[in-house]
Amino acid sequence: MTEGNFVDYVKMYVASGNGGKGSAHLHREKYITKGGSDGGDGGRGGHVILRGNSNLWTLLPLKFKKHIRAGHGEHGSKSRSTGADGEDMYVDVPLGTVVRDTETNAIIFEITEHGEEKIIVKGGKGGLGNWHFKSSTNQTPRYAQPGLPLEEKHITLELKILADVGLVGFPNAGKSTLLSVVTSAKPKIADYEFTTLKPNLGIVEYRDFKTFVMADIPGIIEGAAEGKGLGHYFLRHIERNSILLFLIPADADDIKKQYDILLDELRRYNPEMLDKERIIAISKCDMLDAELRAELKTELDNELPIPYLFISSVAQQGITELKDLLWKMLND
Repeated sequence: MTEGNFVDYVKMYVASGNGGKGSAHLHREKYITKGGSDGGDGGRGGHVILRGNSNLWTLLPLKFKKHIRAGHGEHGSKSRSTGADGEDMYVDVPLGTVVRDTETNAIIFEITEHGEEKIIVKGGKGGLGNWHFKSSTNQTPRYAQPGLPLEEKHITLELKILADVGLVGFPNAGKSTLLSVVTSAKPKIADYEFTTLKPNLGIVEYRDFKTFVMADIPGIIEGAAEGKGLGHYFLRHIERNSILLFLIPADADDIKKQYDILLDELRRYNPEMLDKERIIAISKCDMLDAELRAELKTELDNELPIPYLFISSVAQQGITELKDLLWKMLND
């Protein structure tokens, strides 16, 4: 998936259909006197329905569909004929889509399963025809119900990608390089900060044709939870990850301090993120000789509270061990 094709935030207007009005028809037929009321009911207005589709990874198909309208119900007619229901409008969205009311920012619902359908605005109910109102004291009613009006709403769709492993780190920590090595994804890689401007997804191939999904988001900097940098805008994408993989380069001034800063930003954004499984990968370890690595390992054994390992995406060092550890944690 290229950066330009990844759309995770869309605003739109949705409107259901009006219900058809009931008929106030009186039966007219040769040789039948006083045929009476025989007006049919109006049809229901169409719903606007959001439907989960596991084949979609982005909201791109909806980027330019700013208005979604369902069909109106048909009016009732003679001989108790009910009007046709309005056409329902189905909107396919990727799994992990959160639907909000744009005006109040309240969450209406979210779509997490393939084929899951939820009505965002209901069509108006059709009115009753005049034959419903016949009685012993009112044998020929000449009135019928109008259909109920449509519902309309301004909504915001937010995509929180569903991945097994989410990469967390400062800019230029090697997240995109790791993703390009362990998956077939082609993220943009360069030697400057904030190379990644959009989240990237990739499928990691494991032994015996097993797979899991890895997600890379733009680098986080200190103060991201308050809006600094780019990471704050995409932090929601790792809310759905099972495991958080922290990438910290081996040449960092203080590996423990960087980990604490990243963890604090996640806590300030959403404290529930601290409940997720966490691993630290010390990237770019090809720059370390055996003596430096042993010295760093001794230091980290006393400082880091979670599992860690040394990797080098460029030199393909520690990649198999990382996959093994991730797979074990995912299945435990």
